Amino acid sequence: MKRRLAREIVVQSLYQMEMNEEATTASAVDMLVDEVHAENEIEADAADVGKVDDYIRSLLQGVIEHKAAIDDMLQHYLTGWQVDRLSRVDRQILRLACYELVFRDDAPPKAIINEAIELAKHFGTDESGRFVNGVLGRLLHALDELKPKA
Repeated sequence: MKRRLAREIVVQSLYQMEMNEEATTASAVDMLVDEVHAENEIEADAADVGKVDDYIRSLLQGVIEHKAAIDDMLQHYLTGWQVDRLSRVDRQILRLACYELVFRDDAPPKAIINEAIELAKHFGTDESGRFVNGVLGRLLHALDELKPKA
């Protein structure tokens, strides 16, 4: 549950950063954390948010640091689409999932994909879940080739 909450906040932060080009990773996360304490529209437990704060910031920073490489990878697995033509929500969900799949090793790939599909269903359109599943499914087949060599 806490990782799902962290992913929700990361997706919302990435979206906010894209909408407001001047936002930093810290300000994007801080705004959402402040919102949890004030209005709590995302219906999160403030204590849970506090427990995953470092994880949220780590994910967000990782996506930002690897954004160009992530977008290049996604472009390869988007059939008939361009990364910059995707809906903003789908783009952020795919970026986060791609980052977790390729650059991290702390969650099983199928769990990451399932979470991305659920986020797409929650934040995206009726088609988003299937779309995200298709893109990440293609990426998953080449995961061993995509992971950076240690």
